[in-house]
Amino acid sequence: MPRWIIGALLVAVLPAAMAATPGPDVSKFLVISAPRVALRHVRIIDGTGAAPSTDQTVILVDGRIAVIGPTATTPVPADTEVHDYSGYSVLPGLVGMHDHLYYSASNALQRGTGTVLEPGVIVAEIAYSAPRLYLAAGVTTLRTTGSVEPYTDLKVQSRIEAGLMPGPHIDATAPYLEGGKTPFAQMHELANAEEARRFVGFWADSGMTSFKAYMHLTRAELSAAASEAHRRGLKITGHLCSVTWPEAIAAGIDDLEHGPVFTDSEFVAGKRADDCPKAEDRQASWLAESIDGPRVTALIRSLVAHHVAVTSTLPVFELYVAGRPAPQRRSLEAMSSAARESYLTERAMLKPNDASEAVLLHKEMEFERAFVAAGGLLLAGPDPTGNGGVLPGFGNQREVELLVEAGFSPVQAIQIASENGARFLGREKDIGTLATGKRADLVLVKGDPSVRIADVENVEIVFKDGLGYDSRRLIDSVSGQVGIR
Repeated sequence: MPRWIIGALLVAVLPAAMAATPGPDVSKFLVISAPRVALRHVRIIDGTGAAPSTDQTVILVDGRIAVIGPTATTPVPADTEVHDYSGYSVLPGLVGMHDHLYYSASNALQRGTGTVLEPGVIVAEIAYSAPRLYLAAGVTTLRTTGSVEPYTDLKVQSRIEAGLMPGPHIDATAPYLEGGKTPFAQMHELANAEEARRFVGFWADSGMTSFKAYMHLTRAELSAAASEAHRRGLKITGHLCSVTWPEAIAAGIDDLEHGPVFTDSEFVAGKRADDCPKAEDRQASWLAESIDGPRVTALIRSLVAHHVAVTSTLPVFELYVAGRPAPQRRSLEAMSSAARESYLTERAMLKPNDASEAVLLHKEMEFERAFVAAGGLLLAGPDPTGNGGVLPGFGNQREVELLVEAGFSPVQAIQIASENGARFLGREKDIGTLATGKRADLVLVKGDPSVRIADVENVEIVFKDGLGYDSRRLIDSVSGQVGIR
């Protein structure tokens, strides 16, 4: 590419990404902060699902991608900081679509007796460690997908945007829209549809940009919440049970979490309206269904026709399959001692001869393949809850790996975890893929995830708004903290 064209592109690049000046708690993690940076000899996996391009140069200017082109024909201007990364790949920053700033740190202790004690299950807000781990793993934008400490979440969002703490850009989801009989102490129980409508209005006015319906919400409450969210130009997702997926589609829901195998109660025999069946009954109903059968096929057709997205959260369900995944040292080191003990205790209590959880996990994988094949928009996130084995950030990487196990190609899995989330958030023109003019949110990994998806874990530098963060430093800074803060 001629030098004059490069110069023109650098001048014409979109306005700067407008990142705040990093404060001391952010700048200590930066390893690349020059206004003009060139990454040479990298492999580009652009997030569109296209085949990778080898030996490329990426030039970043003032927080935007100014140029992507073959290294041999892409000259680098003299005032640019140059880094050569032969053997490395560059991916778009991941867009986490089921991420939380809380964590189930003491699940074994709270549920060990088999009964939930009053006032209910309590999860731990980890507003310090979660943002650092998400960013360290390559997540540059996330949706919190349900809040238990909404004012903390909003404060974290504002502090990150002000450059006062490291972390991804956050799409903040309001507190859960939940009905009666919730087992969680930190969730409000709505009384009726009118309260659901007011609840959405209050939290929208408070700065929340998305909403999540939960397991014991009624159809009327969901319809009222969805109507009010849409009136304000916002979206609503759901982890449902009392309301079936077809009922949620009729109510106007935009997204459904976890996939139907674990949350859709429509096939439970004798299902009562606005009642959440037992987990074992929901699971048994899906064990009896064929993904290519007429009832599931009809559900997929309806989802696609109504433009309802589905969020894959395979890591949180993998935890209940005996023997998998193998515990990772990095996760155990990040956990507090109490959180680590809780996780390993619950893991040891899994029934080794119970094959049903593995069957359900693979059935969910089969559904997700069929949904995408039919034209559905599949999103990705880890859901760092369950028995405590899924951690922020590390879980996002595991989700990409499990999508490959589900039958997607590595580049498809990366696309689901990046471009698809950006599309749902309406930000695909700015993030989600690597292209000239887009925000310089990208991930430098050692190796080639397009061939060996496990290389997605080999993150060395994460660029957000053109600033390069050292992944290892971020992880080290939260050692032993997950579950505490």
